[in-house]
Amino acid sequence: MIVEYIRYVLKDHSAEELRTAYEKAGAHLRAAPECLGYELSQCDEDASNVTLRILWTSAEAHMKGFRTGPNFPPFLALIRPFIGEIAEMRHYTPTDVAWDRRV
Repeated sequence: MIVEYIRYVLKDHSAEELRTAYEKAGAHLRAAPECLGYELSQCDEDASNVTLRILWTSAEAHMKGFRTGPNFPPFLALIRPFIGEIAEMRHYTPTDVAWDRRV
């Protein structure tokens, strides 16, 4: 598994507009077998900072599977207006240093 973080610094759109776009775009992530889950979080201290966390089966599955598959074009169409506001978009490998009381 790989985790993709997409960090937005919104200047041209509101966080609500981004949230609405991802509410719709999420259907295409859920339909993609390469995607294991996602979460959109908004910064409490600065509402213009929003981070999307996507779990992929692998970076290759994301880049070569999802991005060349049928779910990517409609996904991209919904989030395209926000691309210029991406401050970071990278893949991370989780380490074994983790804990979650909810599990």
